[in-house]
Order: sequence, then structure tokens, then C-alpha cells
Amino acid sequence: MTKVPPKLTADSILAPVDRYACPRMANKIVVVGASTGGTDALQEFLRPMPADMNGIVIVQHLPHDYNALLARQLQNCCAMQVRLARDGDEIQKGVVLLSPGDRHLLVQRRGSVFFVELKEGPPVRRHRPSVDVLFRSTANCAGANAIGVILTGMGDDGAACMVEMKKAGALTIAQDKKTCVVFGMPAEAIRRGGVHHTLPLAAIAPKVIAACHHNA
Repeated sequence: MTKVPPKLTADSILAPVDRYACPRMANKIVVVGASTGGTDALQEFLRPMPADMNGIVIVQHLPHDYNALLARQLQNCCAMQVRLARDGDEIQKGVVLLSPGDRHLLVQRRGSVFFVELKEGPPVRRHRPSVDVLFRSTANCAGANAIGVILTGMGDDGAACMVEMKKAGALTIAQDKKTCVVFGMPAEAIRRGGVHHTLPLAAIAPKVIAACHHNA
């Protein structure tokens, strides 16, 4: 009989902070988590983004060999520059950083600069990279300077730490049931109280763009 590995939380990679104390900055960052159905959803989400859009960081559950292909597919439908994240990359306007696979993707801050860290470690919620790890790291170091988006996907990865993002002052958005391929991850984030807005997929990008433009 195959032994099922334990379902670890984000605590196995990084601890939550006791107090969220990131000062408000001029530019927000956008973090996105997706799983089943996410490759198509991400294309629709990114298609309306202007070339100078605030920096976006994405964790998509995929076998790691497919991440480079997804980056190329997203680039073909998007005015922003899309590429696989490298350890230490700054999160910059006009750039989408996609998880490269088989390592966790964290947001970190140095002064007023946000950057990504790629980290080894066990799967969280049975995924590596994990949306929970991305969202917790964002809550810890970005707080109200972030917008979190959870798209279609099976399971509950991202739900617990989207609650942390909301508590830290971030704007949080979930894809609605009607437009999801699988209403698992968004439904769990909503159930836990971690979501400000539940929107159809086509309405999410305009909401994110408006929030970035108004710094709200």
C-alpha cells in the first residue's frame, strides 16, 4: 500500500509574522495562485493587462517540465513580459514572474524593493510550489501593498494564507463558481473569510488594474 505523505502547511517553509508592519508604498504587487483550469484562466486574466502594469507573480500547479511552455503561451497573449522567475528577481512593472516548478516561490522585501526567492522544501498542501507559501510570504512582507488573486483549482492550497493576506491589509479576489473549471481553492478561501471580492474571471483583471491605478 502506498503511504500518503502528510499534508503540510506553510509553517514548514516559513512562519507567519506576529504583526504586519510594511509601510504603504507607491506601487502594489499582484500575486496569483491557480491550479486545475488555471492555464486557460491565466491567459484570460493577463490578456487585458497593459504593458506597464504593476509586477505580477504567479504560482500555477504544473509538472515542472511544463512551466516554460506555459510562460511562452502566456507571453503570446499578453503585452507584459512573461518569464520564469529566477532567484532574486525584482518584481517590476511590466513583468510577470511565473513559478519555475519544483521549488517554492516567495515574495521578499529589501527596503522599498520587492523580489522573489526560490526555496527548497517539502510540498505544502501537497504542492511545490505552493500558493499558500506565496501568499504567506506576501502577507508577511508586503501587507497592504499587495493584491491577491485565487483562480480555479482543486483542493485548498492558498485558502489559509489568503486569510493572512486579507488580515495584513491586502486586497483579495477569488474567481466565482460559474467561471471556474474546479471551484475548490476559491471556494475554500471564501469559506474561510479570506476574500473581499468574488468575481467572474472576465471581471478580475479590470478590478486589479483599477486597484493598482488608484493605489487602493
